[in-house]
Amino acid sequence: MRTPHIRSLAISLAVTTALSITAGGGATAFAAPAAPGVTAPAANVAFQPVIDAARTAALAHSSATGVGKDDTLSATDVLVDTNGKQHVRFIRSHRGLPVLGGDLVIHLDARSAYLGVTRALRHQVEVPGSGAKLTAAQAQAKAAATAKGSAGTAQLVVDARAGRSALAYQIQVTNSSTTEAGARTVVVDAATGAVLSNTPANDSFLSPGVQAELRKSGQKLSPAIGTASPAPFASSAASGFPASATGTGSSLFVGSVQLTTTQTAKSAFTLKDPSRGNTETRDAGNKELQQFSGGKAFTSTTNRWGTGSAANRATAAVDAEYGITSTLDFYKKTLGRNGIKNDGAGAHALVHFGSNVGNAFWSSDCGCMLYGDGDGRTFAQPLVVLDVTGHELTHGVVDATAKLQPTRVDADDNQFGEPGALNESLADIFGTAVEFATNNPNNPPNYLMGEKLGLQQKFLRRLDKPSLDKLEGTVDYWSTASYDTEVHAGSGVSSHAFYLLAEGSGQKTINGVAYDSPTYDGSTLAGIGRDKAIAIFYRALTRYMVSTTDFHDARTATLSAAADLYGASSTEYKTMDKAWAAVNVTAANAPSQN
Repeated sequence: MRTPHIRSLAISLAVTTALSITAGGGATAFAAPAAPGVTAPAANVAFQPVIDAARTAALAHSSATGVGKDDTLSATDVLVDTNGKQHVRFIRSHRGLPVLGGDLVIHLDARSAYLGVTRALRHQVEVPGSGAKLTAAQAQAKAAATAKGSAGTAQLVVDARAGRSALAYQIQVTNSSTTEAGARTVVVDAATGAVLSNTPANDSFLSPGVQAELRKSGQKLSPAIGTASPAPFASSAASGFPASATGTGSSLFVGSVQLTTTQTAKSAFTLKDPSRGNTETRDAGNKELQQFSGGKAFTSTTNRWGTGSAANRATAAVDAEYGITSTLDFYKKTLGRNGIKNDGAGAHALVHFGSNVGNAFWSSDCGCMLYGDGDGRTFAQPLVVLDVTGHELTHGVVDATAKLQPTRVDADDNQFGEPGALNESLADIFGTAVEFATNNPNNPPNYLMGEKLGLQQKFLRRLDKPSLDKLEGTVDYWSTASYDTEVHAGSGVSSHAFYLLAEGSGQKTINGVAYDSPTYDGSTLAGIGRDKAIAIFYRALTRYMVSTTDFHDARTATLSAAADLYGASSTEYKTMDKAWAAVNVTAANAPSQN
């Protein structure tokens, strides 16, 4: 593999420890975790000039950035390349109110000179001065009635999405009877009382549409269950407690696996991995818990977990813990990302979530994975498959970076629009990458998503020719219909571009799976390899994508990433351009930004 001429180091700042920069004022120091290859002092005062320079540039280039004197910027990421190029991701407030859809990334050179901006909204934020006509209590009542649940505190915000600048209330609704995982975010116009958005708080693996289609067709899935015998005792000795220990688990889908656990006494172990930021899986007790702390810890006296049967409650926990640690290992070893938020923290999971829940979710509120046990009709087993976990945890990575959002959600909770489709695509791309990185012979890596779920079509989605997915109607190529296509169906556009970039067009067999990838323009492509393709898409996500990035924006983002890594005249850059053209995403058919 050719070595990129730029290697990047990312200094990621958790939102809770972000440096707040007021457009007209100063800044305060903050603490941030260390990234690979970077020694971060306790207070990263050294990085304050980078953020100050980005703030100054945002104001100085207001016509390009849309940042005005009434805006406040809070940094959520600082990414500094080894050649000195700097990228500062901001969220925005306007007159002290959070701006929905106001995120942006300022790009600077090694001397902190302005290079450009990647921004979500295309207009200057201007909020009517008349103020809110609805009270917070009225907004809460509206949200509770809309989402059919318990409304939390109403927070005044500026909704700058979809080209508007509306004063609004944002309300979290729990115990919603209108959503599978029970939590929603409702935004109510503070002047008119209109519901501007009503979205699930959690990202689900299976859309309501595909669940309805499966039930309508009467499919009863028969997942490819593993055949592992109970795992042998493999605990390492520890002299002091708590301590790291090596145990074994008998999983549902991948046989016997090794697990790192926490030994709390001579014969007492907890399913918590101290070597990976205390990654832990707990039992939700078949309740729809919204907080990880409410789960019951899995414990053992032998450090052997599960039996390979779903009848044992620890078995699903083995698959979940294995999938999560495998995903964390992929991101760290392949991309240098230390945890979902790049803050060194582990990930959490709740298995046995809810009653008759045939789905898996990433919950940004909980900061954890939620796994149902199956709905008793279509899904007979917990959805704890490796690529499902890789897919859902990637939603967490997207949530920690670009925060790609659907443009609308219908009454049945189906999501639509290109940014949401790109989110699903990235989750599929990196979900399959987790399989390749893990390379478990009991779960052979491939470019298929959900191949172990037991679907009649043998997979849920696939990257080489997405339209072979007849269940969701996934598309191979971009068209103007993509603006309002259901997100899982629309995800095929960028997933197909990624496959063509990595593997090329035409016929190919990988690990026993036959692929035959077509192109929109009849062109033939030779791929640059999966590792390089992953590097390009990850760099594009973390540096050049924002909450409203569509497929044409994604083309620009990945070309910028390819130029950074390999050069604008490189084969990699040219192949990236050809791959987008091969799915009908070109500069010539880009929509107007007006």
